[in-house]
Amino acid sequence: MPTKQTPLPAARPVTPHGILVQQLQQLQTAAEQESVTAQFKADLSQVARLAAGLDPYLEACTTAESTALAQLVKATQQEDWSQRFDDGATVKELEQEMLSGHIEGQFLKMLVAISQAKRVLEIGMFTGYSALAIAEALPKDGLLVACEVDAYAAEFAQRCFSTSAHGHKIQVKVAPAIETLRDLASVGEPFDLAFIDADKGGYIEYVNLLLESPLLTPNGFICIDNTLMQGQPYLDTANRTANGEAITRFNQFLAEDDRVEQVMLPIRDGFTLVKRCSSPFS
Repeated sequence: MPTKQTPLPAARPVTPHGILVQQLQQLQTAAEQESVTAQFKADLSQVARLAAGLDPYLEACTTAESTALAQLVKATQQEDWSQRFDDGATVKELEQEMLSGHIEGQFLKMLVAISQAKRVLEIGMFTGYSALAIAEALPKDGLLVACEVDAYAAEFAQRCFSTSAHGHKIQVKVAPAIETLRDLASVGEPFDLAFIDADKGGYIEYVNLLLESPLLTPNGFICIDNTLMQGQPYLDTANRTANGEAITRFNQFLAEDDRVEQVMLPIRDGFTLVKRCSSPFS
């Protein structure tokens, strides 16, 4: 007799699109109780379906994630992250929504393949979805150095990496990211790609260090996650969280920085690609 599986906990919407879908569905439910025209209900239903169908369609049309990545997602969803609080200088709550996810993982893999990157630096790892996705695209002698401040999350990720044939390409450093970056800069072995998905208040410092040191190869580029931050940077300032304020400042900083060129893409919670206009180390 088959064993009944416990359903995985549902993730809350944490992207502009996910929040939009949730609010449209709530409006659709409310409209059923209100005296509105049949045409209004039909139009609202169409808009809700249009929004709700986008992410599942993107998932269906994107190359499926590997078995190891799927297992990592399941393990992360089943973990009780509400009990984990550890960020060194500050207290934070870890949550399953911090996963990069399928679409972003495949996009990172594509960037690694197109750029032929061999050395990648990840600033902020959590349970390692993006790290493992990138590692799958690296050559056999490639290396990803992942900075993670939370020791429990790092240990959790390394257990997941051990089940993958690509896990050996990942080197995890447990410490505040800025300390690890300074140590790596002193060694003088640059990276072809850097992916930032860590504490939002540190983004400006991380980018400055990458641009002002030999950490990044002359033609290397930076990928930055969460640059839309649930839509907060372009919504009413009264409702911004601390992370929303930090990302708003960061986006403005980047837009005004004449050292770089950048493009922001509406992937998941916002994904910005950055490259130097010219390199002082070339």
